[in-house]
Amino acid sequence: MVSLTDPERRRKLQAEEVGGGDKEVVREYFNSTGFERWRKIYGETDEVNRVQKDIRLGHAKTVENTMLMLTEDRSLAGVTVCDAGCGTGLLSIPLAKEGAIVSASDISAAMVAEAEMKAKAQLPSENLPKFEVNDLESLTGKYDTVVCLDVLIHYPQNKADGMIAHLASLAEKRVILSFAPKTFYYDILKRIGELFPGPSKATRAYLHSEADVERALGKVGWKISKRGLTTTQFYFSRLIEAVPM
Repeated sequence: MVSLTDPERRRKLQAEEVGGGDKEVVREYFNSTGFERWRKIYGETDEVNRVQKDIRLGHAKTVENTMLMLTEDRSLAGVTVCDAGCGTGLLSIPLAKEGAIVSASDISAAMVAEAEMKAKAQLPSENLPKFEVNDLESLTGKYDTVVCLDVLIHYPQNKADGMIAHLASLAEKRVILSFAPKTFYYDILKRIGELFPGPSKATRAYLHSEADVERALGKVGWKISKRGLTTTQFYFSRLIEAVPM
C-alpha cells in the first residue's frame, strides 16, 4: 500500500545510504545513474521516452530564454559569467560562443567532464569556459553575472535561501535563477509523481514559491527585474533576473 509518508521515507533512506543530506544525495546521483539518465535527456539521442523528450524541450527553452535575457540589451563580449550547476554545458557553451568569459561548475564530476568534452568539440581553445567540480556554496570569485538554472529543485527552501544569498554575493550586476514554482496545481502534480516513482527517479524534488525566492534575494539587497515561465506537459520552470537594489 502507498501512503502519503512514502516520499519522505524515501528521502531519509537516500540520505542514509550516502551518509549525508541533500547535497550528498545530489552528488552521488549525478555521478552515477543520474548522470546517464540526464546526459540522454540533455543530449540529442533518440533513446529517450516521451516524458524525457518533453523535459529536454522544456529545459532547452529555459536556456534559450536565459540567453535572450542576457543578450537583449547588451553584448556578452568580455562579460564574466558564472554558470553554477552547468550540467553538460548547455548554457556555458552558448555563452562562450557569444564572447562571455565563462566559469562553469557542477557538483558532479561526471557532468563537468561531459561539459568540458562538448565545449572542446565546439569552441576554440581561447574561448573555452573554465570548468571545475564544486557545489554552489563553495564557489568563490566575482562575476558580472551569476546564472543558476534548474538546480534549486534539489534543495529545500531553507537550504535554497543560503544558496541564493551566496550566489548573489558573487554577482556584481545581475543574478539569473530558474526553479520549479510552488503553486497548488504543481504541488499536486509533484505529489502524485512522488507516490509513483519510476526506477530511475532517485533525487528529491522541491518546489519554491516565487515570493520565497524574492524574499531571499531581498534580504541580501537584490530585487527581481525580469520574469519568465517555461511550461511543457512535464516541465515547468520560473525564470527570474535580479539586480542590486
